[in-house]
Amino acid sequence: MDLRLSGKPVLVTGGGSGIGRATALFAARHGAAVGVGDRDAAAAEAVAAEIAQVGGKSIALAFDVIDEPATEAALDKLSATFGPIRGLVACAGISRPAATADMTDEIWDLVIGVNLTGVFQCCQSAGRRMIAEGGGSIVTIGSTAALGGHAGRAHYCASKHGVVGLTKVLALEWGHLGIRVNCVAPGAIDTPLLRNGVPADHVDAVLRDRTPTQRLGRADDVASAVLFLLSDAADHVNGAVLPVDGGASSGYMARWNGRDLASNTLLAAGVYSLPQESVR
Repeated sequence: MDLRLSGKPVLVTGGGSGIGRATALFAARHGAAVGVGDRDAAAAEAVAAEIAQVGGKSIALAFDVIDEPATEAALDKLSATFGPIRGLVACAGISRPAATADMTDEIWDLVIGVNLTGVFQCCQSAGRRMIAEGGGSIVTIGSTAALGGHAGRAHYCASKHGVVGLTKVLALEWGHLGIRVNCVAPGAIDTPLLRNGVPADHVDAVLRDRTPTQRLGRADDVASAVLFLLSDAADHVNGAVLPVDGGASSGYMARWNGRDLASNTLLAAGVYSLPQESVR
């Protein structure tokens, strides 16, 4: 499919690793001129070099999304190099698991700052430029943690619920200006963020076991969804939240890749059997 991204300047925050890296590489393969944004300058440079090696256009932009002046400067540099921004993928995010009763203000502020305030600032800065230039497309990276709660991650879930709300508000405010804003909500994706955040035995015993497709997601799975929403192929998609989780969020308490739901077990045991006259 021709995503019609050729020559369009696109900023990918968190582009130095994981989902951001996959998205930056995928965007470049489809012709976009990619700004690889990351607070780790070496990681951003490495991904920009990968893009250059295959003949793509890119520039490394080292900045932290919680630093508003640095964000503005990065966008200025991207525009000066490739022209006015036409796409933003707000992918930078962190996770610092902690029990709610023990969570410090410092950890709360850090996660909310990067995952929500940082996304807002990037969207606002890019959106102002897109408004002036007559349009563009923004994709935020949420999480299936925005579809429910997740013990030990009050700050993370709050931030991702906020990203979904922000996405929908921006879709309403900016849609008539030619700017589409959508959200991708990854589930368990095999990235350094996941591997550093959960024990190895949890990957198979819990995450893979409860995913109907019987595998963890890959960063490329998310990048494909992001690029679709970013592109003109999704021209009438605005304000959407697209889970990329192998179907894990389609149910609840589903073990064995969705083949053994608690309700099915109870049904087979006759627990749900009722006298015919009591059925309404």
